[in-house]
Formats: sequence, C-alpha cells, structure tokens
Amino acid sequence: MDYSNYEIYDFDKSSAFHMSTGYKERSYQMHWHSYGEIMVAGPKAPNIYSVNQNVYELEEGDFVLAWPMEMHAVIDADRENALVIQFSNAFMNSLFDLQRIMHFYRNLHIISLKAHPELGKELTDIVNRMKDCFFSNSRDRELRCCMCLMEFMLTLDEHRKEFVPELKRENSGGYNEDVMRRIITVTDYIKNNLTAEDLSQGAMADMAGISKDYFSRVFKNVTGMNYSKWLNTIRLEKATELLSQNDLTLTEVAMLSGFQSIPSFNRVFRDEKGMAPREYRSLFVGDSDKK
Repeated sequence: MDYSNYEIYDFDKSSAFHMSTGYKERSYQMHWHSYGEIMVAGPKAPNIYSVNQNVYELEEGDFVLAWPMEMHAVIDADRENALVIQFSNAFMNSLFDLQRIMHFYRNLHIISLKAHPELGKELTDIVNRMKDCFFSNSRDRELRCCMCLMEFMLTLDEHRKEFVPELKRENSGGYNEDVMRRIITVTDYIKNNLTAEDLSQGAMADMAGISKDYFSRVFKNVTGMNYSKWLNTIRLEKATELLSQNDLTLTEVAMLSGFQSIPSFNRVFRDEKGMAPREYRSLFVGDSDKK
C-alpha cells in the first residue's frame, strides 16, 4: 500500500458522513483513504475515473464506488457538478450486514444507469434525498444521511442477482456467512485491542475456531492482504490518528498502536509512508519536538 498518496479527511472527530460538490478542477491524483467514497458522475462529458488501475468512462448519473483503502483517481471528469459522498469505515464496520455487503461488492466499482435502470433509479432517488438532507444544515442531518446510506447499501444488496455474473469470477473463492462472521469478529477484536499481548496469526486463527492455514487463505481473500501486512496497516492507521494528538510522545504513539519497539515503529512507518513519524507529525501539527 502506497501511503504517500494517503488522503486524510477529518470527519470532525465524530462524523460518519460527508458530501461535497463544486470542484473546478477536472482531475484528482491517484490516492486512497480509510473511508469509502461514492461518486455520482456529472453532465459534462467525458467522465473518466480509475479504481484499482481499472479505467472507466461514465455517463451522467452513473455511480463510482471506491471502497475503503482502494486506490482511485479522477482522470478527466465534471467535478463541478459531480457529487462526492464519503462515509467512514467505522460506520461500515458498525453492523455485520454492512460489512457483508461491502465484502460481496468489493469488486464492484461502477453502476451504470443504462445497464441497471431500475436499480439506478432507486439509488438516484436515495442520493437526491441524501443531498437535500445534507445541504439543509438540519441538526440531525448526519443521522438522516447515514440512514439514507444504509438504504443505499440495502437497495444495492436487494439487486445482488443482477451482479452475480460479473462478480462471480472475483468471488469464486467466497465464503459462507459463518466464516465471514468469524473473520470480521477477529478483525474487530484486533482494531479494539491493538495493545493485546498476543495478536499472532495463530492466536487469531484459534479465536476464529479454524486452522491457521485456512485462516490465512480466508483472511487474504477477505481483506486483500496477508495477515502481517493488514495488521501493520491497522497499526499505522491508529498511529497516524494518534500523531495528530500533540500531547502524546512518539513512544506513547508507538505503544498505543501496538508496536513493540520504537525502532520497529520507525521502520514500518518509514517503509510505508516514506517518512519518519516525527516528519509526518510536523506536516499536520507543526510540532517536531515530541520525543
């Protein structure tokens, strides 16, 4: 994972949802982030997007889905009239059904209105209601927008038969709901217990109640990474969050993120981000004096 193109959006520390439009530039560089993104193409062609090195040309109203931690870019598109919906990964992880839907559709990145007219009409209606709510500045707009987002995901899931042929090739190694729930239980445990004494792959396989070899295969299929790579990614996500808190030392950040030593923390951070933790902190908080 190339952390040099990691984009941070501050969800005001608590927000799970954001929406934006009106960007003058027609392109945006290849990047990734821990939150998901739904983009709705504008009327001024061309509308060319890239997700995971695949390039797509869209018509007005078509949807682009960039799931959390996927590389994507706007190559040449009407960003002034396009709609960008961003939702936190924590929100998607809050319910098993949302995690299940995200897993099933993880290889779906484009929803064409021509190819899926009924679904497109339903999703467009939901997004329009979402937009009206978000820009109304009502006190409860985040809750209402998240309710619309759940309706969006539920509606997508209700049309899953339409996508089985094109997703079957990618999901041929799919796993049943029980196995998925076990893996998600493990990933949730790790995210909430990064300082636990034993987060080895063997210990997590035991927690899931499956063999280590099977756990390894399933885990890579579900997350797209091997276990050690994923664990370091989660630790680094936590570390980048903590580095924004200027009252914590670098040693405290490393330990709270689950790294066993400062040298290990510095090495992994530099390998993935291309800079030392101290340099990263200075970019965002202008303070490089913490030890």
